[in-house]
Amino acid sequence: MPFKLIALDIDGTLLTTRGEITPRTSQAINQAKELGVQVVLVTGRRFNSARELVLRLELDIPLVSHNGALTKNIETLEVVDFHPLDDGIARDVISFGRQHGVDMICNDDPHGLGTMVIEGISPDNKAMHRYLNLYRSSVVEVPDLVKYVQAPQIQLTVSGRCDPTEEFELKLREAMDGRVQIFKTRYRSYDLTILDVLSTSASKGESLATIATRQGIAREEIMAVGDNHNDLTMLRYAGLGVVMGNAEDELKQMGFEQTASNEEDGVAKAIEKFILGS
Repeated sequence: MPFKLIALDIDGTLLTTRGEITPRTSQAINQAKELGVQVVLVTGRRFNSARELVLRLELDIPLVSHNGALTKNIETLEVVDFHPLDDGIARDVISFGRQHGVDMICNDDPHGLGTMVIEGISPDNKAMHRYLNLYRSSVVEVPDLVKYVQAPQIQLTVSGRCDPTEEFELKLREAMDGRVQIFKTRYRSYDLTILDVLSTSASKGESLATIATRQGIAREEIMAVGDNHNDLTMLRYAGLGVVMGNAEDELKQMGFEQTASNEEDGVAKAIEKFILGS
C-alpha cells in the first residue's frame, strides 16, 4: 500500500543540530509532495516556534505542536484540535513542582501565537534561560503561577539536567497517578531533559490519528519519523515507524525501521527509500 502521509518530528529529526534543513531533505520532501503525499510536522515545540518552519516548507496541512496538545492552521491560527490541561490539575502540578524546587513554564494562549508564563527561573537553570531569551516576546512573568492559572492551559514544561529532571519525573508520575500525560525529550549530549505535562488525551499519535481520519488516510498509509521518547506514540500509530540514527538507544531496540542521523540526511534517505523508491 503506497504511503499518503509523512509525519515528521522537527528537532533531532528534520533539523540538523545547527537547526537547518539540508538541501537533500528539502528536495526529498518536495518530491514526495509532487507525488501527492502530504507532509505534516508533529512536534514538541510551541506552535509559534514551529510555525515559521512550516511556512518555509510551504506545507498546507495543520501543524501539530506541544506534543499533540494543540493543532492549528498556520495561516488563520484556527484551532483544529486542542486537548487542554485542566486548570485544577495544572495548579496541582505547579504546587508539586514548587515543593521539589523545579522551574516550570506554563504554556497559555491556545487561540493566539502562544505565551510562556513563568514566576521566576533559577539562575542555575541556564538551558531554560537560553530558551526563554530566544522567545522573550512570548514570555510573561507573574508573581504567582498558581494564582495565574484560572483556566485550562496547553501544557506545563519542566527542563533541566538529565538525572535530577528524570528523578522528578518519577515522583511527579507517582503523585499525579494517571491524571496527566508526561512526555520526555532527552538530549544526553547536552545533559538536558525536557518534561512536557499534558492532558491525558493529548499525544503526537492521537493528533496524527485525528488528521489522518479527517484526510481519509488509513494508518497503514502513514510513515512517521522521529528520534526521541515523545515520538513513540506516533511511531507506533503509523503503518511505518522510522527512527533516526541519532535516536535514543531505547527507541532503536523497539523494532522500528532505522535511517541515518539528522546530520546525514536521515529524513531524506527514509523518504527516498520508502516513498520515492530510490
